[in-house]
Amino acid sequence: MSTATAPVQVPSGRQSAPAAAPGKPIMSHRQILLVIYGLMAGMFLSSLDQTIVGTAIRTIGDDLHGLDQQAWVTTAYLIASTITTPIYGKLSDVFGRRPLYIFGIAVFILGSLLSTMSTSMIMLAAFRAFQGIGAGALMSLPLAIMGDILAPRERAKYQGYFLAVFGISSVIGPLIGGLFSGADQILWITGWRWVFLINVPIGVGALLMVIAFLHLPKFGEAKAKPRIDWWGATSVIVTLVPLLLVAEQGRTWGWGSASAIACYVIGALGLVAFLVIETLMKDDAIIPLKLFRSGVFSMATVLGFLVGFAMFGAMLTIPLYLQIVTGLTPTESGFATLPMIGGLMIASIASGQIVAKTGRYRIFPVIGTALVSLGYVVLTFMTIDKPLWFLMIGMFLIGLGLGQLMQSITLASQNSVQPRDMGVATSSATFFRQIGGTLGTAVLLSVLFSIMPANILHATADKANLTDALDAALNPSVASARANQGVMDQIWNPIVTPIERQVQSGLDAATAQVTAGTAGATEAVQQQALAAAAAQSHSSVQDGKLVVDWSNASQRSYWVGKLAPELSKQIDARSGDSSGSSSETSDTSYLNGADAALTRPFMSGFNASAVTVYWVGFAVILLAFVLSWFFKAPPLRKSSALQEQADTEGTADDLEVQAVAAADAMGSPTAPVTGSIPVQRGRSDD
Repeated sequence: MSTATAPVQVPSGRQSAPAAAPGKPIMSHRQILLVIYGLMAGMFLSSLDQTIVGTAIRTIGDDLHGLDQQAWVTTAYLIASTITTPIYGKLSDVFGRRPLYIFGIAVFILGSLLSTMSTSMIMLAAFRAFQGIGAGALMSLPLAIMGDILAPRERAKYQGYFLAVFGISSVIGPLIGGLFSGADQILWITGWRWVFLINVPIGVGALLMVIAFLHLPKFGEAKAKPRIDWWGATSVIVTLVPLLLVAEQGRTWGWGSASAIACYVIGALGLVAFLVIETLMKDDAIIPLKLFRSGVFSMATVLGFLVGFAMFGAMLTIPLYLQIVTGLTPTESGFATLPMIGGLMIASIASGQIVAKTGRYRIFPVIGTALVSLGYVVLTFMTIDKPLWFLMIGMFLIGLGLGQLMQSITLASQNSVQPRDMGVATSSATFFRQIGGTLGTAVLLSVLFSIMPANILHATADKANLTDALDAALNPSVASARANQGVMDQIWNPIVTPIERQVQSGLDAATAQVTAGTAGATEAVQQQALAAAAAQSHSSVQDGKLVVDWSNASQRSYWVGKLAPELSKQIDARSGDSSGSSSETSDTSYLNGADAALTRPFMSGFNASAVTVYWVGFAVILLAFVLSWFFKAPPLRKSSALQEQADTEGTADDLEVQAVAAADAMGSPTAPVTGSIPVQRGRSDD
């Protein structure tokens, strides 16, 4: 039995009502574990899908002849899952968590099966959107259910299970994705199609576990005809679809294009309609505006948005860095992110145990944002010559920070609302964090690829880089190597071909001058004159003409040293208008296995672009750090949301006790602080 104390003074002058009778725990430890098993099954399904698809998307795009359309596959899934998150949260408050969680898993399985049958990237995008409808339930409802069945201080006891699932899926996801995408066929089915097909048996197993184990008691009066905010849900869709679409595709369309402007207008009109509808719907709104009257919920939402922005930017940019600059395979890059996952798990477990023992979590948003900021600062010092472990330090610090942030922000959101609003509050917090992540992904990738062509040109114009690269590109043995064909075609042939022509043109003029000067002389005299001219111009004589033997290191070194300074100035002048260089960044597979001297300018340019992204991420998370100092975390509840509802149902005839219970849950007094009454709570068995 635990005692919750709330200051109270009854305005009517009556004697304080007696405390609520001790409530019998509504769920035993065994029942809670069974529910958690069902939640873990759904979480494993969702997290495994994300890591597998991310690893295999390049192979999928190549096979379906639509690599340039892969953004639509990601966008469709992200938009659908983001939009449905608050809808699931609100509907689960009305109809219960279990049926909607089952529905979400079933839709996810069906979407996975349909994705397996895709014959084009557009078809795959449509099926991934359908799959995302189910994913919205897998993202939002587990947190709400945990808030239902566990008191905040007890969640740390069970959090290790979820972290184990997340860690396992993060480790084996890239491995399985690499295995499937690298296989031509598995059981007579194209290898990459198993990326989606594997979700079917795993999903069926998760569905059976949820049906068998996920049983939650329900309390409170059921409405005869609950009002469903379908107009609010529609306005959310009208607002977010065009805005998320332009966030993902604006770089391709142009931020001021007609398509982008149309998206801005439609999104703005949808937002106005949403605010009007939600105001009229009041408590039945899909995202009740009353939630934002709580300063705690509003601040937690802002912090969640900023954290999502910075988190998704790091999680998306770092694997690209590992593959492009460090040269790791997709599978290896997945394993290389283990320091971030390890830091996240360590911080989550440690902070959870501290919360369980002390009931305090106010400091974690401050420490968490500080550690993420420090991790980003480390990343800003990255260069292409830095060892992999240096990057891992930054990843580990980011993981340590995120592990403290995710839990503490969710706890604050849940503790700022009444138990009956647990679902909509949790899903709304998740929703805004996903919006931040979506915008973070779009903005940071836009920054990355917008500045990359100019940075590549700047790196190419660097005298040291250019000298080494020219020496390699003009060396026939290097230029003709099979592994270098891609980088030669994309970057260096457009540069060295004109150079070779220009040099040969000059030598042809010198040959003609020598020939004219020795007209009528013997052949021996002519050959002697050509040999002297060749020595002076660092060239050779072939078939009676001066040519540069580019395989000769001495001749090549002379011409590279002579050409590099002027070429550097020309390339640097072009960096102001780098629109024509975008083709170099649309497909980077040609870098794999190429000569380091040829790829170094690209790597340096990508590194400079990534560092800019890390500075943007640092600025965003630094803002979150400043705001975290003004974050007032409400006291943690001593009972689960369902237990509170059960206790309240047992004392429904005493309005004063109900007021005290509500005030205790919100961490607020019902009257001036002149005394207190104990409120008896039931507790779950350990």
